[in-house]
Parts: sequence; structure tokens; C-alpha cells
Amino acid sequence: MTTSNLGASIWTSEMSDFNIPANAKWAQSGATIAGGHRQGDATNQLNEPCGLFVDDDQTVVIADYENHRIMQWKNGDTTNGQIVAGDEGAGNGLHQLQYPTDLLIDKETDSLIICDPGNRRVVRWSRRSGTTQGEILIDNIACYGLAVDEQRYLIPGGNGQGDGLNQLNRPTYLFVDRQQNVYVPDCYNNRVMKWTKGAKEGIVVAGGQGKGGAMTQLSYPNGIFVDTLSTLYVADTRNHRVMRWTQEDKKQGGVIVGGNRQGAGANQFQYPFGLSFDRHGNLYVTDINNNRVQRFSVE
Repeated sequence: MTTSNLGASIWTSEMSDFNIPANAKWAQSGATIAGGHRQGDATNQLNEPCGLFVDDDQTVVIADYENHRIMQWKNGDTTNGQIVAGDEGAGNGLHQLQYPTDLLIDKETDSLIICDPGNRRVVRWSRRSGTTQGEILIDNIACYGLAVDEQRYLIPGGNGQGDGLNQLNRPTYLFVDRQQNVYVPDCYNNRVMKWTKGAKEGIVVAGGQGKGGAMTQLSYPNGIFVDTLSTLYVADTRNHRVMRWTQEDKKQGGVIVGGNRQGAGANQFQYPFGLSFDRHGNLYVTDINNNRVQRFSVE
């Protein structure tokens, strides 16, 4: 596998259709469904959670970055999570992870596909009971985000670090839609880029107006999600908010949750990072410095 020098790659598998009503609104106060008990490595704690994946039964699987492990929380059990990969400290053994950043569930093999950037690899761990180690799928790769489509892997960028339309600067998470358009949060350029299949240059679909807190701006965007209406949802990390950008108004977005300064309140974030939705439209956000995952119910 050939990778770009931008530290971003996509591992692909089947993705499901998902549509959120264009006028959807969410509760402004989130419920803590994982962590929230200060920073730590107990099973009721997280330490800088990054990417997450929500299964059909609302089980949430989380990349617990500083704890070098993957945690799973069952729907309805917010007291303790279960360690499903890692938990042997940072290391390069097959039973270890080192700063995992993102993951997805491969339903065909009932396994987790995990970005393990500290070891420059992508690994697979079976979800079957008793699994104690993973297997390497891709080696020698600085992978920070995973996405799914119906074909094979895709790699955006590759023209050196910069702010041109064919460049990225610290790309993190990724999303691929059914048309094989690739969406990339271009973190240090404070924008989200879209590459159509075969394109040599990307299109700015959110931000790109410099770093700031206006509705036209982003500040270090990370987690993204795109629904079947091509509505884009962005974890606007340093603005401590989640934004929505629609096809009807590409020049500015709107805040759907957060944006109430940084803090530990139910309506606040301290650096939201990863985001996802369940099949009902509820929003899940990893809140890094509060060491928790928040769920915002769709109204």
C-alpha cells in the first residue's frame, strides 16, 4: 500500500445509508454515557478519548488515547465500560496499542479495525470473547482516521503540506460517502475539504476563512460526519462546539450543540474531537479534556 506524506489513509468496508432530517434539532444538554469521572484508567474512566463508533444497538466503542486501549460501553450501562483491545500499557506487541485514535466495526468479521499511529499500523481485533491480541492489517503507515465506503482504500492529498486546494495541513478524521467523495478535516488550515472521485484538487466545503469563531469559520476541526443529504457535521474543536453545514448554505454553518465557551457543564465541551450518530439520529461526541463521551438526543 502506498501512502501520502500527509499522515492520512482510509480503510474501507461497507457503509450503511443514513439520513438526518434537514430541520433536526438536538437537546442542548448532553448526557454523559461514558467516562466523566476525571482522568484515569479505571473501567469507569477515560483519558483523552478520540474517535468513536456507534453500533446498531447503540453500543459505543471508543479509542481511549492516553490509556492505549479501546473501551466499549453498552447502551444503558453508563457506570463501567469494558476493555476490548489493549490494556497492557503502551507497546508494539500484538496485544498492545500505542495512542489509538480511531476505529470502526467490521460486521462481516465481527471485529474492530483500529488506527494505532504510535506503532504506525492499522490492526484488527476480533470482538469474540477471550481475544487477547490483534493482527496487523497495514504496517508502516501514519494513520489517524478510518472511514468506510463500498470500494477499496483511498488516499487524499499527497502534494506536500500547505494550504493549496491540492494540499492538506494536519488532516485527521475522514469520511467517504456513497459516491466515493472523500471529506477531510484539514485541521491546521481550519477547513473541511471534499475530494470527488479522481479529482486532483479538493473543494472547501466548510471554513477556509481563517481561524475564528464566526459562523463562517472553524478552529482546528476534527471529527466529521456526512449524511445522505450531504449535510456536513463538524467537531469544531477549539471553538468547543459542533457545527452543521448544509448544501443550501455552504458559506456558513450553524451551531447545533456547544458553543457556550469551554467548560464541564452538560451544555459545554472542552475540546470536542470525535463525533458519530446512532440510527435514531442521536449525536455522540468525545469531549477530550472532560474525559467523557456526551450523547445529545435528537428532538
